[in-house]
Amino acid sequence: MSRPLPETRTVPRFDGDAQKLLEIVRRTVVELRPQAAQGLQVTLHSVLDRDLGLDSLARVELWSRIEHAFDVRLPENLFASADTPQDILRVLHSRQGAEVVSPLPSSDSSETLAATGQTPDAARTLIEVLEWHVRHQPQHLHVRLLGEGDQQEEISYGALHQGALAVAAGLQRSGLHTGQTVALMLPTSRDFLHGFFGILLAGGVPVPIYPPLRLSQIEDHLRRQVGILCNAEAKVLITVTQAKLLARLLLPRVPSLSRIASVADLTEEGGECITPPRQADDIAFLQYTSGSTGQPKGVMVSHANLLANLRAMGRTLKVGPQDVFVSWLPMYHDMGLIGAWLGSLYYGYNLVLMSPLAFLARPARWLWAMDRYRGTMSAAPNFAYELCLNKLADDDLEGLDLSSWRLAFNGAEPVSPQTLQRFAERFARYGLASTALKPVYGLAEATLGVSFPPLDRGPLIDRVQREAFQARGNALPAEADTDATLCFVSSGRPLPGHQIRIVDGRGGELPERSEGHLQFSGPSTTRGYYRNPEETRRVLRDGWMDSLDFAYMAGGEVYLTGRAKDLIIRAGRNIYPYDVEAAVGNLPGLRKGCIAVFGSPDPATGTERLVVLAESLEKEAAARQQLQQEVNRIVVDLTGVSPDDVVLAPPHSVLKTSSGKIRRAASRELYERGEVGRPHLAVWRQLLRLVVQAVRAHFGRSWRTCRAALYAAYIWLLFWLVTPLTWLGVAILPRQRWCRSFTRAAARLFLRLAGIPFSVTGLECLPAAGVCVLAANHASYLDGVILSAALPPQFSFVAKRELADQWIAGRFLRKLGACFVERFDLQRSAADTESLAEVLQAGQPLVFFPEGTFTREPGLRTFHMGAFVLAARAGVPLVPVAIGGTRKVLRDGQWFPRHGAIHVNIGPPLLAQGPDWMEAIKLRDATIAVLLEHLDESERAQRAG
Repeated sequence: MSRPLPETRTVPRFDGDAQKLLEIVRRTVVELRPQAAQGLQVTLHSVLDRDLGLDSLARVELWSRIEHAFDVRLPENLFASADTPQDILRVLHSRQGAEVVSPLPSSDSSETLAATGQTPDAARTLIEVLEWHVRHQPQHLHVRLLGEGDQQEEISYGALHQGALAVAAGLQRSGLHTGQTVALMLPTSRDFLHGFFGILLAGGVPVPIYPPLRLSQIEDHLRRQVGILCNAEAKVLITVTQAKLLARLLLPRVPSLSRIASVADLTEEGGECITPPRQADDIAFLQYTSGSTGQPKGVMVSHANLLANLRAMGRTLKVGPQDVFVSWLPMYHDMGLIGAWLGSLYYGYNLVLMSPLAFLARPARWLWAMDRYRGTMSAAPNFAYELCLNKLADDDLEGLDLSSWRLAFNGAEPVSPQTLQRFAERFARYGLASTALKPVYGLAEATLGVSFPPLDRGPLIDRVQREAFQARGNALPAEADTDATLCFVSSGRPLPGHQIRIVDGRGGELPERSEGHLQFSGPSTTRGYYRNPEETRRVLRDGWMDSLDFAYMAGGEVYLTGRAKDLIIRAGRNIYPYDVEAAVGNLPGLRKGCIAVFGSPDPATGTERLVVLAESLEKEAAARQQLQQEVNRIVVDLTGVSPDDVVLAPPHSVLKTSSGKIRRAASRELYERGEVGRPHLAVWRQLLRLVVQAVRAHFGRSWRTCRAALYAAYIWLLFWLVTPLTWLGVAILPRQRWCRSFTRAAARLFLRLAGIPFSVTGLECLPAAGVCVLAANHASYLDGVILSAALPPQFSFVAKRELADQWIAGRFLRKLGACFVERFDLQRSAADTESLAEVLQAGQPLVFFPEGTFTREPGLRTFHMGAFVLAARAGVPLVPVAIGGTRKVLRDGQWFPRHGAIHVNIGPPLLAQGPDWMEAIKLRDATIAVLLEHLDESERAQRAG
């Protein structure tokens, strides 16, 4: 039984006081961190420094606002001791005579959740979604894994969380840092579920990739995975134990890869995991496209994108804990990963999960699982519905009951109107409602779903005039008895909060029933492809993502017509491969679903040749010639033009993606290389070639590693020669200015001897006379050395107080006139701010690193307000200084310097218009803007994210 919720009406001031306090805190945070305003959630339990980024000076401003708003004086010890707004609220209540109301207890009853439809609506990340279920219903069934026969394995939310924590601990022991990528090459299994969330809990970014299906394709498979792993800069590869040895062939070819392990390897050592905080805009995972239309591209799916898409789809489809999703879709595919698993995680409905191979071997298992577990939802590409129609006899389906199936999604590849009609007609006798069939549209760049049809309607088919459509792109309605027609299936309307538009080649929006490029926008839209800014700029502009699909709108619904890169233009006509493939595939003697139609450039004529590549088992020459003539006739009837080449090839010649889609671009490349029909190399020859490539790459990598190690050793030798001499010189010299000049010369000598290209611009921006404050970004331990070499010798550095107590560093910095500030004792930190103001008033210019610290990840961290408040109150100029390149030369967490160029850019002085807090905020924002102009692209991208 769930506990009754306590009444709060007995304390009338609680809601008002709490909301008032939270609004003050939220407003202060937004002023400090405007980039965090979108999606910002401030609760009574938010930690002021860790979650909200409120440093000591920000607390001073916050305290002032709270005391003014509530007309109270807060105790001084609360300044340092308060960790959350709730701590402040308790004191406010004690001063106003109100009693403290405890937070509402949450129910741990899954029955209550199912009855009320509660979902983790306040969650900002996928991690918070899992933690919400662990708090509310840890023992509730989450996933039922189906094995061979009747074997099944049940996984609760609590078990998923515990297994993921064990994986996360292993990854952190392996040296995984926050934001690094981890590839997941696992089949559908408990290990995949634990591994995916283990990566998230460790602070990493999962990269699901598919394991090889057949040994005969091992070379092509590994070649494709190398491209993904290199682009993702994967730190660890998690795979099955049997594949570890084979996967080691990838190590020399993927420089970032430091470990290949199984889930068992990561969990057997024990240990604890410390989950770093993650934000809504952080990348949740990378979804790599199949590569069917080119090189694989990693779609960056943020936590915000993911949750926005799940919530929009859930509202549209009216899903809830009472549903049951049955899925055989692979977990590395967005429809299986997000639509099936993560959707079930968010809404708390049960997921029945089976292997894709189990379905392909026996398609009836899918339908019988829907019957046995009373499945209400499932999804599959069009070929799966065709497989059930063509491979299952009536005897296989005797006694089948599909009456519980209310949502049968058909997506991920072109939807055939004939398939929808035939499937509805055949399975109606088994209780399947025609309204259950849902052709949908989605793609990885939109996280998953883009448009869905209405719940209470079956498939909507649009018949258009073929001539007008192929010649001019006009989808004119055709009469029912007209033969020259094309049929397209409606994919429904855009999700709530999302938009679709159809544009021409110049970007102008087209009217209804005009074919063009489909573009979409909304909170689910990715911000681009990982480490591929060129491709991102090509498809993403002004918030609109080009889907690279052709479509038209009619009655507010979207009709997909083809893939932009697959479109063939021949004799002034637009030819869509899907239509030709479907028509040709019905010919006896050809393997259905194994036909690829594509255009191949003809250098002689400067036009595209229309090629039909079809798999056939026919051996006799006369029969093959007859098949080619039949293909030619069908293509002419359908398109009005004759194919330039009809190639009949043996099985497995037409290349496909892991989800069964035709890889037309790859098949075209095979055709153009003249390799169609050639038998695959024997597995041992493929492995031998891979070993040779791996050895060659290993030697190249070893040489680069050796050269880098020699350079690092030289730098450290140089450091231990120059540093003691510099320290000794500073200790002996009697005057502070001499010490600074000597340090500047030593720093410049070190950079010259180290062979580090070093340049400074903007020295003329430094005020010729008078005091100023310098604010520099902080990326590496080298930053102090670099500024010593770049700046004139009159500046004092502001350093953390811990260094003052060190005999070597403290003595050196004191001789240079450094000022020390406290970082952890908030009261003392505020006092240090006043002492710095006195230093400024005495005419001593100061150098600040407003970030306070640095990490290995690129991008500016949240700026502390000290430098900007001081500059504003003292009325002195603030000079932004951008240091570029030091993070690449010496990153945080490593002591292995690398060769690279360093540049310092000194910006124009900035002056606050007054001494108050808001002017200091403006000064900080102006400083950030100047720094971002001069930082490299990775730093700017990180800040923008």
